[in-house]
Amino acid sequence: MTKAQVDRSKMPVSGKTPTINLGTPTTYKLPNGLTLLVVENHKLPKISVSLNIDEAPILEGDKAGISEITLALMGNGTTSISKDAFNEEVDYLAGNISLSARGASASSLTRYFPRILQLMADAALNPNFTQEELDKEKAKLVQGIKAGENSAESIVGRVQGVLVYGKNHPYGEYLTEETINSITLEDVKAFYKKHFLPTNAYMVVSGDINPKEAKNLITKYFKGWKSIRTTSEELITPKNAETTQINLVDLSSAVQSEIRVDNLIDLKMSDKDYFPVIIANYILGGGFGSYINMNLREKNGFTYGAGSYTKPNKWTKGNFGVSTKVGNNVVDRAVLEILKEIQRIRNEYVSNEHLAQAKSQYLGKFIMATENPQTTASYAINIKTQNLPDDFYKNYIANINAVTKEDIKRVANKYFNIDNLRFTIVSKASDVADKFENLTFEGKKLPVFYFDKYGNPTTKITQKKEVPAGVSVKTILENYLKAIGDVKSVKTILMEAKGEIQGMPVDFSIKRSGNDKFLQTMGAMGMMLSKQLVNGNIVSAEAQGQKIPLSDKDAEVLKKEAGVFPEVNQISDSSLRLIGIESHEGKDVYVIALSDSKKVFYDVASGLKVAEVSVAEMGGQTFETIVTYGDYREVKGIRFPFVISSSMAGQAFEFKVTDLKLNEGVSDADFQ
Repeated sequence: MTKAQVDRSKMPVSGKTPTINLGTPTTYKLPNGLTLLVVENHKLPKISVSLNIDEAPILEGDKAGISEITLALMGNGTTSISKDAFNEEVDYLAGNISLSARGASASSLTRYFPRILQLMADAALNPNFTQEELDKEKAKLVQGIKAGENSAESIVGRVQGVLVYGKNHPYGEYLTEETINSITLEDVKAFYKKHFLPTNAYMVVSGDINPKEAKNLITKYFKGWKSIRTTSEELITPKNAETTQINLVDLSSAVQSEIRVDNLIDLKMSDKDYFPVIIANYILGGGFGSYINMNLREKNGFTYGAGSYTKPNKWTKGNFGVSTKVGNNVVDRAVLEILKEIQRIRNEYVSNEHLAQAKSQYLGKFIMATENPQTTASYAINIKTQNLPDDFYKNYIANINAVTKEDIKRVANKYFNIDNLRFTIVSKASDVADKFENLTFEGKKLPVFYFDKYGNPTTKITQKKEVPAGVSVKTILENYLKAIGDVKSVKTILMEAKGEIQGMPVDFSIKRSGNDKFLQTMGAMGMMLSKQLVNGNIVSAEAQGQKIPLSDKDAEVLKKEAGVFPEVNQISDSSLRLIGIESHEGKDVYVIALSDSKKVFYDVASGLKVAEVSVAEMGGQTFETIVTYGDYREVKGIRFPFVISSSMAGQAFEFKVTDLKLNEGVSDADFQ
């Protein structure tokens, strides 16, 4: 075997695990209730500070999203310093400050630390909440919600929370347009006043500073932070599923199945089982060589990655879970393989080699993390907030190394509940529902329940509707062209739209001409973000000024979308396929495949084009892009969509058409 070859049947040999030495903090309790921990380290002329407010999860109810909005609004300057002036001074001092509704952090060189700390205190205690910034943040959240409506990843996360914890639990409630739009500036100020308090706050100052100096600075700049008496609401206690089950959510555009598996656990960091559970989870699904990943990825080729997790929680039930995405055609097999690997770690002793490897790999990551001051600060806070012994992290490596294979089997049986697992799966139900109807594991049938995108029970998705006789790709495209109007007189189209990407204004433009010309550009702040061009057989694509190599298939797909109205050419294209009738946003749509990687949806009732779904592989992963068309309006007797929304990998883009011109504003020179 050459050096370049890798024998995946054998785990690589690990080196000797190094030791670590975290500083012991000097602790002060300030009069306002703030706990200050100072870790002295003079190796570098740098100081970091981290503030954490230890508060139970909050049920936000009809104001769901207010904590996220408050977090976003923190850091917009102070009541006495504008946002720009604040950021400019922090940059000038080569420092860093970040704030949130649950705390703050900052770092700088030693000589600038007093001023950086003063700025952080000012921003934390005197935040600059404005209506303008509130409106921006609300708009961003609403945009994200809209994008998530067709995102399998967003949907599975929302439904998973609802089913595992319930809608009346902080971990189960979710944001809606209604809850976001109901939040006022006064709500934000009241939320901040009630929850940003020193009573349960912990501040860690670490680096090139002595404890007395740190205490004097914190006292000086945070003396105005006052405590008020508050009460916390009692959380409902979530319950596990009575039996292992499949919870299926339909997303007609899904080309892959998002899978989440959960059972609730009673586990805290202070429990004796904490260290065995960490390693048991790492063996099951925490690393590349874990049971689940080696099965689903390496053995079966179902996915590019699969993993498991355990989340201890001192406030409420924690959870054990598995996460992956697989093709719709193998989703039932993936469910069984996940169950097999969970049962394997419960029934079989892990090999000594695998156990040693898992410990070494996990500790390697742990030790690397200790090089980050923010991480060591969080460790100091954990000792206080999680009721841990003072030597918890000093003995961390020893406690991990003390875990035995007997411990692994014991905690796997206690916390990985093979009989109480919830499989939350978002997929194209018409393709996968029948696969689950008679699915059994170890002789037991796995019951199947159906839910909508918000976790509400619903009925089983019926089989695909039959396409009426006489309906074809040709008739669907002809009906679309008829529905939008008389297109024969149109020689060119210029469409300009505006939108936002992560708060940044973006311009979007499309130019069309003849039968084979198409130009689409997207830019922001004078910079070209993307460009696609078709001029006959010339096809190109760019991203941020860099040419993107296109495969022959990709080029052919773009060519099919060229021309004033691409459907005119597509009518006679024999490569297009009618997939059938599906449901999209509660309406029946005809689905036409332009290629193996792109589908177009046409509303059965109106004939209008309502969506497109594209699939691409990048970096070994499959990404799905969904574009929806809405708000059709007439321009010179022809109907065009004036709202175009796109979502990919959880990112949302919504563009509103600002100008649409027919037979003007476009020339052949545009396509050179």
